[in-house]
Amino acid sequence: MASPDRLFGLRNSFYIGAYHAAITSSQSVPAHGLSPDDLAERDAILYRSYIAIGSHQLVINEIGPSAATPLQAVKLLAVYLSGGAAGNKESVISRLRELLADPAVGTNPILRLMAGTIFMHERDYAEALKHTNYGGNMELLALNVQIYLQMHRADHAEKQLRIMQQLDEDHTLTQLANAWVDIVMGGPKIQEAYLIFQDLSEKYPSTCMILNGKALCSMHMGNFEEAEGLLLESLNKDAKDAETLANLIVCSLNLGKSATRYLNQLKLAQPDHMLVKRVSSAEDSFNKACQAMA
Repeated sequence: MASPDRLFGLRNSFYIGAYHAAITSSQSVPAHGLSPDDLAERDAILYRSYIAIGSHQLVINEIGPSAATPLQAVKLLAVYLSGGAAGNKESVISRLRELLADPAVGTNPILRLMAGTIFMHERDYAEALKHTNYGGNMELLALNVQIYLQMHRADHAEKQLRIMQQLDEDHTLTQLANAWVDIVMGGPKIQEAYLIFQDLSEKYPSTCMILNGKALCSMHMGNFEEAEGLLLESLNKDAKDAETLANLIVCSLNLGKSATRYLNQLKLAQPDHMLVKRVSSAEDSFNKACQAMA
């Protein structure tokens, strides 16, 4: 008889974006009885949850130079996302390449997951896939789905999704990946994605991730008032959540409402967000056009 998976609840909390719950539940999973790999995974999820809520410096401070490779990889992600100087990102990528080239640790799944995440942020999708395409666990497969969708290769994303479905159709990450693919496919698939997020919201506490998923589907179906309600609920949970603010900007504009406050909040919360960059670029172009006409 297989032993119970003592990290199941912790993983699920992290997958659905319940980061505070993941931080709390990680402390209720004692180290004794865990294998070295499970212990590394527990601590990695703990620190990744702190990264997700913006506590990058805590992770950087707590993970020392003698920590195991998986935690060193998580620390590199924290440094990368901390918004420091450009040189920081270059040193992170340099150190990451060193670890990946080390035959003793280069195949570690958490290291490969962090590498894929960082290179995806860099938009170096080929390099990201080089490290994630080996598969090995559901998180790596789900990351592959995200990478292919960012590359506008929904066909490859669907292939990764089918692998996940064959492994475990009911897995939370399989359900989320299915919804991501359905949203990109559009049409009647949007309703299917909405139902997936609805099912998740009935199984688990509604998180910003789940509420944003439902809201995005609602906007695609033209239900902007419903989407606004879901996004305001999400904003009440986390006033600095970048995706909530970005979706509120789009939703407000479609409702004919001012989005200025949400845009200003997004600029403060995540100045490197793609929507902020697009608005800034449009403002620059407009200003240049005005100057040319003056």
